[in-house]
Amino acid sequence: MRRAGRDGERGSATVWSLGVVAVLLALFAAGLLLVQAVVLRHRAGAAADLAALAAADHALDGRERACALAAKVATAQGARLADCTVTGEVADVVAEVHGVRIRSRAGPPLPTPGTASAPDG
Repeated sequence: MRRAGRDGERGSATVWSLGVVAVLLALFAAGLLLVQAVVLRHRAGAAADLAALAAADHALDGRERACALAAKVATAQGARLADCTVTGEVADVVAEVHGVRIRSRAGPPLPTPGTASAPDG
């Protein structure tokens, strides 16, 4: 014997389950995209940092040589060198990985105020 009023709810658990699964899949996909963006940002940052250090290390050899070495380092890191500027001993580079661009600068440390002209004694 069937109860009256319950026939209209038959199969509703299946619909609710499918809805919950769809929401969970959407959240999972969004999480994967966020993780991918973070990984790309870190890869671009590491490539930019290493390329800037390489360029600064060879800054006195000239801009062309320093930037060529920076491009080689960036390529070895899976990035593309988008920009390279060498001013004196300071190198400023931009590395790009799949559309994510990161700028990095490297060079000798700046003197701390008050210690540059301290007398020995």
